[in-house]
Amino acid sequence: MTVQPKKCVSCGKPLFGRVDKKFCDDYCRNSYNNQMKSGSNRLIRNINNALKRNRNILANILPDTEDTAKTLRGNMLEMGFQFRYCTHTYTNKKGNLYAYCYDYGYLKLDQDWILVVRNKEEKRERSPFVKS
Repeated sequence: MTVQPKKCVSCGKPLFGRVDKKFCDDYCRNSYNNQMKSGSNRLIRNINNALKRNRNILANILPDTEDTAKTLRGNMLEMGFQFRYCTHTYTNKKGNLYAYCYDYGYLKLDQDWILVVRNKEEKRERSPFVKS
C-alpha cells in the first residue's frame, strides 16, 4: 500500500515536509487566504467606498463658509450619491430625522429638496477661535 503525498490546498502540488503542512509556499498560502476572505472584504470595502463618496458629495455641496445648503435630490443622484448608505442618524427636538455620512448630514425637505448640514461639534473643533 503506497501513501499518496498530501497536496497543496491552493495549487494542488505534492507537499513534502511537516505532516500538517497545507501549502507548498507562502505565495499559495497568501493566495488561498486572500481568496477566502475576498467575499466579505469586498462587501465591506464597497460600503466604505460608498460612504466616503457620499461624504465627499455632501462636502462639495456645502461651502466651508456656510452652515447649511439646499440642493435638489436629483443633483445629488447625478453626482453619485447613494441614499441607502449613512453612518448614523440624528433626530432633533422638532422630530426631524437627519442622516449623516461621518461629519456631514442631510435632511429630506418637501418637493425633492435636501438640506445639507455639517456636524456642529466637528466645526467647533476646527475653529481657531474656540479655546480648549
